[in-house]
This record gives sequence, structure tokens and C-alpha cells, in this order.
Amino acid sequence: MKPACIGVDLGGTKIAAARVEPNGYLTSRVRMETRAREGPERVLERISEAIRNVMAGGEVDGIGVASPGPLDARTGTILSPPNLPGWDRVPLKAELEQKFGVPVRVENDANAAAWGEYLWGAGMNSDPLVYITVSTGIGSGLVVNDRLLRGADTFAGELGQMVLEPSRAQGGHLRDGTLEGLASGTAIDALAAEAAGPGSRIWKLAEADGERPRAEHVFAALKEGDPDAEAIVEKVIHYLAVGVANAIHFLNPRRIVIGGGVAKAGDRLFTPLRERVEEWLMPSFVGTYDILPSALGDDAGILGAAALWEEGKKGSVSPAWTPDKDQN
Repeated sequence: MKPACIGVDLGGTKIAAARVEPNGYLTSRVRMETRAREGPERVLERISEAIRNVMAGGEVDGIGVASPGPLDARTGTILSPPNLPGWDRVPLKAELEQKFGVPVRVENDANAAAWGEYLWGAGMNSDPLVYITVSTGIGSGLVVNDRLLRGADTFAGELGQMVLEPSRAQGGHLRDGTLEGLASGTAIDALAAEAAGPGSRIWKLAEADGERPRAEHVFAALKEGDPDAEAIVEKVIHYLAVGVANAIHFLNPRRIVIGGGVAKAGDRLFTPLRERVEEWLMPSFVGTYDILPSALGDDAGILGAAALWEEGKKGSVSPAWTPDKDQN
């Protein structure tokens, strides 16, 4: 019988891993906190612990890792992700291959999730496809002509770094004016801390959890009709709509799939987002696309990483388009 492989989803707040069986089923799941601020060495220990736990279920053929970018997918080197402090050219592929003795493929987490959704989720039969994850940060993956669009150096698709507010992206604070800086879970955390004073509903929900106000408390308060939460989400939807409209104008996709923790807000996010996106579009683009929530949820990165590892056995990492290919 064909051996299973392991899929790992490394995020700024959590590490998830599972055995991906040849039939596509996920077994032996593990989930733990990343504790990213403790640095790469400690996080590598946790990744290894997660892999060991799921590897105990039997022989595996290889490991696919979905990691925050930027990274070099050809060498499996993590460059300098904003949500993994202290990570600078960490050779994750080499480290894991040395530890476990099986081939490892490291892929941008949004690319992996995009590929998972394209194969099995909300992006099936949708080419071109834009996948956007709105979680601790904002990342994206693009599928064009049945392949991931990687760019010349495998860095393509960083829609979260799109500058939307140039006046706020100055003086060493570039991220403050980006889509990620304005609409990610981290941005919502900051807005919640500013807007939610003692006595507010957001503050009370956070206090009950023994935490500072966070995005999850904002969305919980939103369900109760809290005006502070409504104002915060309105700001986030505005910037997300601008970012999505820019992506539609650029790529003319059939579908935009949105995943990540923030996307779990459901219709309270997606209904106004769809309306706002149309307001920013040229008339010819209206009605040419769908905006859908992720169908695979938290499993998208694991499944996509495993699928890309399988794909990688057939050949090297390559971009979806190169000048040489276009000229032939």
C-alpha cells in the first residue's frame, strides 16, 4: 500500500499537523501553540514534536509544510515572515530532512491553502483562482492555468503587502499602510484595544477569557449588535473590499476564496464585503466572479502542503509562467 505523507501548517499562532492517507483522509491530528516570540529554535522543536506525534501512526513517504512567507520554495528556506519574529533565512527543509530522514517540501502557506481549495474545496474548477487568508496576517495564493503562480523568485501573490494607505506606510512603518496592516487579525486586535474601553461589551468578553481584547471578541460582540464591534468590522470590510477589487482588476479570476480565522465571521463579513467590492469595480467586471468562504477551513493548508509534496516528487518547483515558456 502506498505510504501516507504528513502535512504541517505552521502559523503565527498555531502549528497543526496530520497524516494524510493515500485516500486523502486526515488522521492522527495534532494542534499546538506556535509561541512564535520564543524564536525559531523553540518553534522548530514544536514543529518536530508535532511531526513525531503524527508519524507514530506508521510509515510516511515525506513531509509537506505550509509556512508563512516570504520564503524560497526551491530551497525550503524561510526568509523573514512578519508573524514569525526572529526568523531570518531559516533552512526549514534541511532541518526537518536531517531530523526525520524523509524528503520535505516547504511551501508558502497561502499557496498551499490555495492549492488545497483548488483541488478539493471552494475553488474547484475555478481558474484563475484567488485565495486570500485573513488570520494573524493576510496572505494569498493564485492559481492560473491549472498551476500556482509563483513569479520569477517564487514570491508572487503577496496581496497582503499591497499598500492601501501610503501616508501610513512611511518612516519604517511600511506594514501599517498595507492590506495586512489594516485588515488582518492583528489589525483587528489593535483596533479592539483602542476602541474597547473598560465596560464595553468587547472588553467584558475578553475579561471573561482572561485576555486582552482580540479579534474573536470583536466578532462575538458583533453577533450581539455591539456598536464598537460594528465600527471595527466596518473598517476592516472597507480595506478588504479595496484589496479584493484590486485583485479582481488585476487577474480577472473566476472565484475569490477567503479563509483564515477572520473568515469564520460568516455572512456578517461576506454579505457586506460582496456589496463593497462591487462599488470599487469597473462595470465590465461586475458579475464575472464569486466570493466564497473556504470549504476546507483549517485543513486547507495541511491538504495543500501534502498535495504539493506529492506533486514535487514528479519534478522541481517551477513558476506557472516564465518568459522562455511564453516565447516558445
